[in-house]
Amino acid sequence: MNWKGKNSTTIILVISFFLMASASKKFNTKEERKRMNAQITWDNMPKRDGDRPSTTDTNPHQQLDQQPEDFSFVEDLITWAFALSDIDVKPSAISVPGSIALWMKQEHACTACDAFMVGTEFAHFHPKPDLSMHLGLPTKDAETIIDKGWGEWHPLIKRGYLPPTMIMLYAPRNQEELEVAKRIVEQSYQFAKGIVE
Repeated sequence: MNWKGKNSTTIILVISFFLMASASKKFNTKEERKRMNAQITWDNMPKRDGDRPSTTDTNPHQQLDQQPEDFSFVEDLITWAFALSDIDVKPSAISVPGSIALWMKQEHACTACDAFMVGTEFAHFHPKPDLSMHLGLPTKDAETIIDKGWGEWHPLIKRGYLPPTMIMLYAPRNQEELEVAKRIVEQSYQFAKGIVE
């Protein structure tokens, strides 16, 4: 991505976002992942409480309400995701200004999957006030997440611009939702590596 074309406000937002997440506790130990995966699986995935949030039905695809009152749940998810191995953290090449993306390092990216939005960008976090994220999942897993109320299809799928693997994941509002979000991001990460199909 060419940073020269970005205005100084966007660069400041990106740096602030990264520093905020980097300053928090790291959550990416093998023990943490094992514990998380033992608790939440695709078979025992709980349903999300309440109605779905309001969202836009076009680009930019944004979550309009039900953001967490406590931003620390989103911070924890960002910090945990940024610590995943074999990724680069940089501005999204496809989302709104201020969005921070997870890019799989080229040598670790799957070569025959629909896990990426552009290049090897497989997920990105939207800035305030949205706080949702977009990510890729195998279609069957995306259907599970949508059925359980955790997310929705990206509207550009219907228009043929994205494969039927891209979803919006709603922002976590509490600790349980944070744990579910981590499990979903982990699945997206494994999809981008070609570990799950």
